[in-house]
Amino acid sequence: MKRIYIAGPMTGLPDLNFHAFHAEADRLRALGYEVVNPAEINPDTGMAWVECMRRDIPELLKCDGVVLLEGWERSRGASLEAHIAHSLGMRLVYPGEVLEAA
Repeated sequence: MKRIYIAGPMTGLPDLNFHAFHAEADRLRALGYEVVNPAEINPDTGMAWVECMRRDIPELLKCDGVVLLEGWERSRGASLEAHIAHSLGMRLVYPGEVLEAA
């Protein structure tokens, strides 16, 4: 697994939880992964949910796996992303799971 997507809750959280996405992206990049971060794909916090998902999902499809942030299961978008990844046989990395360096 070399290219990894970050999925987690955004809607209803302060600053759309961007701090958690950026922190995880930094951690994964330090481990040598190429990271796709939805907070970087959609930096405009005023974008509609559906527009964000239309931009995020094509990028998800280019990845080898998905790292799920805490609270992902309560997020409509992250749940959809996890479902797509699982259905396509991509690796899912759950909160608390240790991920080795790339």
